[in-house]
Amino acid sequence: MYPRILKQMREKIRNRQYVMTIHAEEEMDDDNLSIFDVESGVLTGSIRERQKDQDTGEWKYVIEGQTLAGDNIAVVAKISLTEKMVIVTVWRE
Repeated sequence: MYPRILKQMREKIRNRQYVMTIHAEEEMDDDNLSIFDVESGVLTGSIRERQKDQDTGEWKYVIEGQTLAGDNIAVVAKISLTEKMVIVTVWRE
């Protein structure tokens, strides 16, 4: 689903054009995930669903992929108005 968005997000990861919210960093720490696991999740994953952010009206996407160790990971991300990818939250599946 949403191949154009997924391709754009993968390019943002490869070019380091992304930021993480504080919430995403906290969740990453809670699940013992590294930034490399999050990057891997986007690079290996597929978009499971699209959600509309209630506060901003922006679309965000749930990407399911794999960590470096092969575990399942979910990454919620969106493309901001500044064209950077914003990683909203992450969790180990």
